[in-house]
Amino acid sequence: MSSAKLAKPSQPIIYPETDGEPMAENTVQYTAITTIKGNLDIQFANDPQVFVAADLFWYPVEGNNTIRTAPDTLVVFGVPKGDRGSYRQWEENNIPPQVVFEVLSPGNRVGEMIRKFNFYDERGVEEYYVFDPDDGLWDGWIRQEGRLRSIVAMQGWVSPRLGVRFELGDDNELRLFRVDGQRFLSMLELEVRRCEAEERSELDLLAREQAQQRADQAQLRANQEQHRANQEQQRAERAERRAEQLAAKLREAGIDLVDE
Repeated sequence: MSSAKLAKPSQPIIYPETDGEPMAENTVQYTAITTIKGNLDIQFANDPQVFVAADLFWYPVEGNNTIRTAPDTLVVFGVPKGDRGSYRQWEENNIPPQVVFEVLSPGNRVGEMIRKFNFYDERGVEEYYVFDPDDGLWDGWIRQEGRLRSIVAMQGWVSPRLGVRFELGDDNELRLFRVDGQRFLSMLELEVRRCEAEERSELDLLAREQAQQRADQAQLRANQEQHRANQEQQRAERAERRAEQLAAKLREAGIDLVDE
């Protein structure tokens, strides 16, 4: 028997799905993140090959669980929708997220934002957008000549990948517009609009039903009037026939009625 020791099997590498940190530091940042993610979900709901996620770890290198980041929102074209504990790029045809969003919070440090920019720049992100909810302003970068380059004018900018239009506001509101022209709305705003639309639909249905009822009643009255007219016509015709029959009998009896 050989005295050589058997090699121990290598331990599987664990890719953590959370770092224990919250997705957002405050309600303003949380609302912005969920609004961006939710409206992108709506826009690409019918495209099975667009994956949208928020606060999901992205691991670009197989075998290294320390190279990672969790964008506030990421969009990947060319991979199927579905639940994931993390985005492991080598399991996704090695496709990196093409579009990334970050929403600033009071805890964001300059060094952290530089690290994220360098990560996205090196890993092939095509479009990178940063929203500052304190002033409602956007900063953006687009890949040109192999590097992320600053977008000089964000007002009216349209994302080449998403078709989303950016606007700058002085009201601190998130100003993004879907390809259908609808402004990105928060989940609460979307629910309010849905309820209002349902209420309008119900009112429209009620109005149509009432109009149909009025039309049916009018038709019924018209039918009744026509029925009465037909009955009057039939009575007149019967009376005329009886008069003709009486006149014929009188003539048979030798009585001829002559109008004086």
